[in-house]
Amino acid sequence: MATARTATDLPGLKGAVCAQVSSHGEPAIALARAVLGHPEMGFKEIKTSAATADALRALGLEVREGIAVTGMTAILRGGFPGPNIAILAELDALPTPGHPNADPDTAAAHACAHHCQLGNMLAAAIGLLAPGVLESLAGSVTLMVVPAEEYVEIEWRNEQRKAGRIEFLGGKPEFVRLGELDDVDICMMTHVTTEPPHDGFGVGGSNTGLVAKFVRFKGVTAHAGGAPHLGVNALNAAHIAIAGIHAQRETYRDDDTVRIHPIITRGGSVVNAVPDDVRMEMFVRGATVHAIKSASEKVDRALRAGALAVGATVEITTLPGYLPLASDQNLIAIHRANAEALVGSDRVHQYGRRGGSTDMGDLTQIMPGIHPYVGGASGRSNHAEDMVVDDYNLAVLDAGKAMAMTVVDLLSDGALEAKRVIGEHRPAMARDEYLALQRAFLSERSYTD
Repeated sequence: MATARTATDLPGLKGAVCAQVSSHGEPAIALARAVLGHPEMGFKEIKTSAATADALRALGLEVREGIAVTGMTAILRGGFPGPNIAILAELDALPTPGHPNADPDTAAAHACAHHCQLGNMLAAAIGLLAPGVLESLAGSVTLMVVPAEEYVEIEWRNEQRKAGRIEFLGGKPEFVRLGELDDVDICMMTHVTTEPPHDGFGVGGSNTGLVAKFVRFKGVTAHAGGAPHLGVNALNAAHIAIAGIHAQRETYRDDDTVRIHPIITRGGSVVNAVPDDVRMEMFVRGATVHAIKSASEKVDRALRAGALAVGATVEITTLPGYLPLASDQNLIAIHRANAEALVGSDRVHQYGRRGGSTDMGDLTQIMPGIHPYVGGASGRSNHAEDMVVDDYNLAVLDAGKAMAMTVVDLLSDGALEAKRVIGEHRPAMARDEYLALQRAFLSERSYTD
């Protein structure tokens, strides 16, 4: 069997990658802009999936579709055996009414710029396909396109789960369940952000994990004006429960970064009838699995208290969500050096703990991975109606260059750096342990006190 050459010309390979993206990267920006025009919710990304598959095939790649409903993979193979690195991108949008690019029927919009992830993944592939690059590398790159990172439409997704179409409500957990990560050794993706620096990159840091809850309060309907004493007001039960959740806030440690945010998705049927069917969705976030479990128990007590106070029934479905992000420090250093080479060290910021959650956290619990951020977007924050991308060269092309350059570092010289990263990494859990933990979060209970 052939062995990889040593003493690879890293500057030459990286120069070839960057030159290829600069001169042939327009399809990556075109894909991002096309997807921006037809945003779709998770597990419903039909048009987005088709456009992405077409763009990958245009590079001469074989695409395997229909993974976790709308996901896909394509593989770039190096000249020698070695580790497998996944570059990921997310297909879905989220409901953002008022966004300038929102779908008029669904309100879906790319207010988190996942359309640029598809673009920068494609840009990385374009760079690695530059003449002389792949044949110098030991290993492979799996382009992994996943659905449903935004954890929304909980009631609908839970129905899909009950029907057996999915088990987990997020795309990457589904990919893990289906074995799509079994032969992956390292994973990475780049997310666009409105946070500083607008003209650079953000690296490192961590994110919270979460569980999701779908809650239904069941009361008794009656005429709201003529006979309210004959009813049991499920909306009042929900209000009391929310007050109980708020009353717990001082009990959470600052270091645990607990965040609980419920919404009422159904508040009753008609205004002149006592509400008998009230539904809520919520996240319970935390920086550790223990913090999430503890906060989840406190939330359940508050929900039961709301039902008890008015004599209603409450059905609580707790659904496995995402685990905290734990990026690999060696990978951060390698990627950071490449980002600095592209934009300068003053335009690459170190991030700290972040309150949001991503299912990329799940992957970093079982293998070395990174989730850097790139600027190029403006607005109050991600998920806001004014969040728009205004620098596609940075968000798509430069982000793609940085990931492709990181792959070159990892897989050159017989994949020495990749082997070092893998050897020094200590995953928090194995795949089977991860799946067992997630399945243990699932709970469906009904309480009538």
